[in-house]
Amino acid sequence: MNVELVNTGSELMLGRVLNTHQQWLCRRLADLGHVVTRQVAIADTGGEIQNAVREALGRADFIITTGGLGPTSDDITRELIAELLGKKLIENQDVLAHIENFFATRNRPRPMKTSVETFVPAGALVFLNRFGTAPGLAMKIDGTQKWLVMLPGPPRELRPMFDEYVVPLLKREFADETFVCRTLRSTGIGESRVQEFVEADLLPLVQRGLGVGYCARPGAVDVRLTAAGTDAATIVRAGEAVVQRILGANIFGLDDEEIENVVVRLLKEHKKTLALAESCTGGNIAHRITNVPGASEIFLGGVVSYANSAKEKFVGVNAKTLAQHGAVSEAVAREMAAGARERFGADFAIAVTGIAGPGGGSAEKPVGTVFLALASAAGVTVEKMSNPWERATFKEVTATQALERLRTRLLST
Repeated sequence: MNVELVNTGSELMLGRVLNTHQQWLCRRLADLGHVVTRQVAIADTGGEIQNAVREALGRADFIITTGGLGPTSDDITRELIAELLGKKLIENQDVLAHIENFFATRNRPRPMKTSVETFVPAGALVFLNRFGTAPGLAMKIDGTQKWLVMLPGPPRELRPMFDEYVVPLLKREFADETFVCRTLRSTGIGESRVQEFVEADLLPLVQRGLGVGYCARPGAVDVRLTAAGTDAATIVRAGEAVVQRILGANIFGLDDEEIENVVVRLLKEHKKTLALAESCTGGNIAHRITNVPGASEIFLGGVVSYANSAKEKFVGVNAKTLAQHGAVSEAVAREMAAGARERFGADFAIAVTGIAGPGGGSAEKPVGTVFLALASAAGVTVEKMSNPWERATFKEVTATQALERLRTRLLST
């Protein structure tokens, strides 16, 4: 089945709003076995909307539009598609009752502009909106097996509506399609090298229908394996075994698993605790760790010791060490990690200090220089890295590298 998305909204074209619909809907549809073949984003103008939908109908079996169903002057998708399909707009009493109840239960007057949302194309299926007022709509295109679905723009409305209404429609109207996708997440090897390592061994499976893709992320590379058809699961499993064998310990997780989730899980399994002393990452490691549910079982706390005075006061770095070696040095990273571990009473402590740039570098310590330290009962190890990226990427890469050092240590104990 050929599936296409049409995302409407001038705010998308101006870069004022991130188009999360594309990622979320593509993922949900792929999980259901229906891979999106094309998606476009267009402005809220009549010609653009009608042209995009007309073109999609010429190619696709199932089209989803997002946005443009609300009550304001730029919400024109409903009217334009009705016109394109030669359908009259008819007031729907169920939608009217829903909108009136929506405002009544909130003790708010109903804006008269919401009346436009009660008019739907003749013959359309209506999806009442539990989290808003604009209904979703679905129409089977006359004389074909094609379907056109229109969903509201706000994610808090679109997502539950897709699961509640669109998924059953897909299951009812279209045969199940088998599609399997597996992502192996690796770190410590660049994207091109990962491909060099695995592509030859994967070739026999590619010839049987395995799709292979690579995606570089800050400090990590994803290897994506896909297949469709009755043998899809078998082919993907075989591909996964090949990648696991070749990349081995460089693989830290599967599918959506982040390295911080793995670290928290391993710390729990080993019944160990963690403390942090961060300088150049500005608390990014702590942020990522505390994004993991249950992190409170293993994370004791951290210090963002950005200034030299903070390094001295909160994690016990010696003033002479700072004066002799500078804040970005192996010696300071070592004392930061040891101090954090001691002061928090943790089993492990991570410390990072570096030069994020764009200024502050030198011939001896160029921008991107960073020292990662890991303290444990066995002592402190320090590693010097070079991450010459812009500041945001520098922080993400450095945090991933630090977490990877702890992951590797935990796997070896």
